Amino acid sequence: MSPGVRYEKNGHVAVVTLDRPEVLNAMDLRMHQELARVWDDFEADDDMWVAVLTGAGDRAFSVGQDLKELAGRVRAGTAGTATFGSRGKPGWPRLTERFDLAKPVVAKVRGYAMGGGFELALACDLVIASTDATFALPEARLGLMAGAGGVFRLTRQLPWRSAMGQLLTGRSMTARRAFELGLVNEVVPADELDACVDGWVADILRCAPLSVRAIKEAATKSLTMPLETAFSTRFPWEEQRMQSMDAVEGPLAFVEKREPRWQGR
Repeated sequence: MSPGVRYEKNGHVAVVTLDRPEVLNAMDLRMHQELARVWDDFEADDDMWVAVLTGAGDRAFSVGQDLKELAGRVRAGTAGTATFGSRGKPGWPRLTERFDLAKPVVAKVRGYAMGGGFELALACDLVIASTDATFALPEARLGLMAGAGGVFRLTRQLPWRSAMGQLLTGRSMTARRAFELGLVNEVVPADELDACVDGWVADILRCAPLSVRAIKEAATKSLTMPLETAFSTRFPWEEQRMQSMDAVEGPLAFVEKREPRWQGR
């Protein structure tokens, strides 16, 4: 990839790095375009079973929108207005709107995850953070809106008053507090972060990839369904898993006391 995003593949793992450490991995329009190509490739590559999303350097995951770039467009009269979502903007659909992405994405967060950076983490399936991580949606302090899903996801992932406290004040939250509220899966010292994420990824890879996708799809799609409706819904990835070779391989491997050999089909 060109400067702004690093995209690496290692076995069944894709590592996506927001790579503008000199501006705390702030996301400009070019980065969004690059990220769209990355997520397209990750989704299409059958050999990629899980992605890790992280930020370059040790100061930030991402501080969100590049406000200097935005200010430049405001002065030039080219900024226009902005509200929820990225339709019609560079990089659409962004990760925050890839509602059908069934492959799991793990956020590895060190330092600041602010604004759009926090919204990216909220769109991931697992969040592993270092003790020095800080989370915030400060848009209200800037006359803006957490339009990349922050206002929607935070109220779904936190108790209502906790979410509103963050949204209406723009206050920051420590990694430990995020863990206590259930936003983060695990918090470790910075020098243990890589190993901790590797452990979570290894555990995901021990599972059948089609099962993982079917579980993610069913969990996310059924979130707002009545329970009876969820039971009667046909989910596409579950249809694939149910008829897959891996659905046969798993029980056989268990009975034969060996590690399963997943094929993802």
